[in-house]
Amino acid sequence: MPQRARDTPAADFSKKNPLGLAAKIGIVRAMTDATNAQEPKAKAGATIIPVTLFQQNCMLLWCEATRRAVVIDPGGDVPNILDAIRQADVKVEQIWLTHGHIDHVGGAAELRDALKVPIEGPHIADKYLLDHVVESGASFGMAGVRNFVPDRWLDEGDQVRIGELTFDVLHCPGHSPGSVAFFNREMRFAHVGDVLFNGSVGRTDLPGGSHATLIQSITDKLLPLGDDVQFICGHGPGSTIGHERRTNPFLND
Repeated sequence: MPQRARDTPAADFSKKNPLGLAAKIGIVRAMTDATNAQEPKAKAGATIIPVTLFQQNCMLLWCEATRRAVVIDPGGDVPNILDAIRQADVKVEQIWLTHGHIDHVGGAAELRDALKVPIEGPHIADKYLLDHVVESGASFGMAGVRNFVPDRWLDEGDQVRIGELTFDVLHCPGHSPGSVAFFNREMRFAHVGDVLFNGSVGRTDLPGGSHATLIQSITDKLLPLGDDVQFICGHGPGSTIGHERRTNPFLND
């Protein structure tokens, strides 16, 4: 979840982010190939499903050419996620996790069982979080969650694919030791989990967090992607790398 800066208002969950995704099921926006301005055509579609009391941005992302899809960070409320999949009329083939906090993984084991698909991510440094999902869930009154091991741990330099879409994996510790981000160079789009937010950065007061490490991850991994890159984050509206470089108080101290 995002840190609060002094004199900085909380994020407005009603705002749409730059990709046109709103915080409710059914708002879908096609993403285009940003490298081909002369023949823009839809490459991907997406829906945000806000889940649990944390209103975490679970994302259903699909390849328009194949209608193959992935669910990113199913934190809970699995019936709502399954409804969104049916509404989008896509075939989910994978689950991707940006990190191991309960609000991002609480529904992962249940969704994997329901869809019979593999879980990929996060980085193995978050194994200690996935080993204690039940304990973490109990502290927030979340029943039915389960500890689990992903089918594939992810690391810097890996790639994940869905349909014709390929995303580079960026290991971005700081919010948690095993946080990762997913970047599609063709669409100039990233999913950054709880590493960077619109006007904020991930909180670092949880076990394994480090503010200095987080800022280093943002500086070394996310800012170099380019100011034109749009991103979705784990909570609240998305933004662009350029907007955060210019205005984010945590990056301009």
